[in-house]
Amino acid sequence: MASKEATVYIVDCGSTMSERSHGRKQTNLDFALEYVWDRITATVATGRKTAMVGVVGLRTDGTRNDLEGEEDYAHITVFQDISQMLMSQVRKLRNDLVLSSTEGGDAISAIIVAIQMIAKECKKLKYERKIVLVTDARGPMQTDDLGDIITKLKEDDIQLVVIGVDFDDAEYGFKEESKDATKAENEAGLKQLCNDCGGAFGTLVQAVDELGIPRVKSTKPVPSYKGFLTLGNPELYESAMAIDIERYPKVMAATTPSASKYVVRSDMGDATQSNMTMNGEDGQNGSYDGLAAVKNAMTYQVEDTNAPGGKRDVDRDELSKGYEYGRTAVHIAESDRNVTTYETTPGLDVIGFVDKNQYERYLDMSRSNLIIAQRNNEKASMALSSFIHALYELDSYGVARLVPKENKEPRTILLAPIIEPDFECLYDIELPFAEDMRSYKFPPLDRVVTVSGKEIEVHRNLPNDDLQDAISDYVDSMDLSTFGKDDEGASTEYMPMDETYAPMLHRIHQVIKHRAVFADAEPPPPYEILTRYSHTPDELVRKAQPALDRVLEAANIKRVPHKARGRRGRKEAPKPLSELDIGALLAQDPKRKHKRIDPKNAIAEFRQLIIQAEEDSAVRDACTQLKNIVFEWIRHSVGNSGYGRALEAIRVLREEMVDLETPAIYNEIMQELRTKLLAGDLGEGRGEMRYHVVTKKLGLIKASDLPGGATDDEVSKWRAAG
Repeated sequence: MASKEATVYIVDCGSTMSERSHGRKQTNLDFALEYVWDRITATVATGRKTAMVGVVGLRTDGTRNDLEGEEDYAHITVFQDISQMLMSQVRKLRNDLVLSSTEGGDAISAIIVAIQMIAKECKKLKYERKIVLVTDARGPMQTDDLGDIITKLKEDDIQLVVIGVDFDDAEYGFKEESKDATKAENEAGLKQLCNDCGGAFGTLVQAVDELGIPRVKSTKPVPSYKGFLTLGNPELYESAMAIDIERYPKVMAATTPSASKYVVRSDMGDATQSNMTMNGEDGQNGSYDGLAAVKNAMTYQVEDTNAPGGKRDVDRDELSKGYEYGRTAVHIAESDRNVTTYETTPGLDVIGFVDKNQYERYLDMSRSNLIIAQRNNEKASMALSSFIHALYELDSYGVARLVPKENKEPRTILLAPIIEPDFECLYDIELPFAEDMRSYKFPPLDRVVTVSGKEIEVHRNLPNDDLQDAISDYVDSMDLSTFGKDDEGASTEYMPMDETYAPMLHRIHQVIKHRAVFADAEPPPPYEILTRYSHTPDELVRKAQPALDRVLEAANIKRVPHKARGRRGRKEAPKPLSELDIGALLAQDPKRKHKRIDPKNAIAEFRQLIIQAEEDSAVRDACTQLKNIVFEWIRHSVGNSGYGRALEAIRVLREEMVDLETPAIYNEIMQELRTKLLAGDLGEGRGEMRYHVVTKKLGLIKASDLPGGATDDEVSKWRAAG
């Protein structure tokens, strides 16, 4: 069970927080709120009722706290009592945590108010208590008598965290020059307070910089199997081995948060403010900010000639399960379902051993788990340790049959021994059955086998010694295992596992947390650490360039020129081998200025006009003529008998316009065709023609295929039925 938490954030809203220090474009308050919003939204995202948050404003224009009758507690406002933080409170706090017009307000008094809030809510119960103060320490502060406060913090086990705007931090390497005397004195007092009560003290610059480092969620281990690891049958033989063990996941895929579907509520007049957490739980009335959760309803129908529409609704209870056997459904009633159950009992039984060197790593089928002895069981620990050492000394793996729960399918797993100075365990991973194996045959990579069976070891498709040496040097030059640098400048691993984070997972969390606070703002760019390992380091590329050049030279690699596209304008006609231009003989009179396309030979004459066209106007005129002919074919088609000729003409038109790199002409014609088909201008019932155009992939030419083409939205709209 997760522990209970109570955290109070004290945010300095004084007028001095309006400054923009050290060249920052945002005010000091906005800079401080980056840290506060990140911590609050991270708590909201957990959705835990036991993770409670309180927010106190320091140096506010107003005063609202339980001690407001005393002068020392003026300009301190409790914006949020300690409770579970929900989205509605997050949006409210955004309007509350704004700059004030006063410099009055004591930070020490604000800490006392936070201590009282925690004592009132938590009483003597077991809580993780924390107070986080974010301030620039430029307001009046009573630091003379802090002994009672330090004693109370220690008695109630409250952790105090002070994060200051531009506070000095020698370890982080930040120091503010020309610091105000009041700020320097207050900063020293707060640092001494943290040292005396065992708290934490730091600068806001470091806290904000570290926001870009994802916080890996620590999970509570949940066993997937508890029972005996057996070798032999303990029920029949006294010499059989039976060890109490527990099995836990070692590696699991981290999943991203899932989205939920909502619709605008119809009863907005009665809608109440939602209490929905960031992890997707429904709030009051299943709504959130005027949205209602979408609920799925499923109905089942069977064919019935007597029912309206030929189908009849049936209840789910009336349905039965059928199993496919060839093309036939085999019905098995619920009362007979036990015949399909393979009866098993829980257990982990060793069925044999395999030499470590004979096991192929590609046989791994699942995520890995670890097996340890039952906790607080010294006899089991000693027995399992002996088994682990026996496997380790013999360079062997164990093969076992695992059934985690009753009547669950049995699995075959591999047991690998792991021995570390302070830890011993067995790693296990699932092995395939015969039905899981797929055997594929590929030609060898190190030799060429001819049709007659002769093996050739020197061939143009085989690497020679120079190429192999060059590739080996290139691989060595791209080595990341020693490319990184530690704090002392020594070589170390470039991307250690504990610093390599899942970009998609943490990017989605980053966007969700930002959108929760700033609903209408664009999300910030991804953190640098998420994109750091998405590309090769520039320094490593430069270092490996000589080795790569040697590979290119040894492999005799030559750049292949891009496939030449058609030129805009007149196309050059292909020259026949006989040097007799048949097209010129069959073409129309070249002296005629306006050449008409004969519908009986439309496609051939259209190609001739495109070849002979010297101006854009001639190309457009030829396309217009073919367009009118296509429209007539569709209009006078008997049924769909004329659609074939029309589709072929459209295909030729598209090819010619792509070769000439003039997609606009083709797209204009297709837009006109769609409009006329939907309006019925080419005859009633001709909408089927648009369907044939879509299925033949003769729609608009996209901009991604050719510059000047249609956008994705225009293409989707053209394909739409209405």
